[in-house]
Amino acid sequence: SDPVMQTDTSRSTIHAATIVWILLIAGTLLAWALGLSAQQGRGVGNLAKSGVILTAFVKVWLVGSQFMELRSAPRMLRHAFDAWVLSVCVALIVILCG
Repeated sequence: SDPVMQTDTSRSTIHAATIVWILLIAGTLLAWALGLSAQQGRGVGNLAKSGVILTAFVKVWLVGSQFMELRSAPRMLRHAFDAWVLSVCVALIVILCG
């Protein structure tokens, strides 16, 4: 078989991808619930905005780490991605809630 066409379908890789997929769905539901509570005026405006943004960036980090395989990338690339996720997330929270 052609080694270029082979993919890593080991049990641990499939298991990790499934866990991340479940976390992404949970994050989507959490962000939806936060947005709904803010829209209904339950007094959690800035907290809900921050929660939605934070949830979105956790999801960005999960996708980058798991599905774009940054967890096995060179250390500097991983750190640059982590720093980008953190800095943009914090900046957006400060802009929208500050």
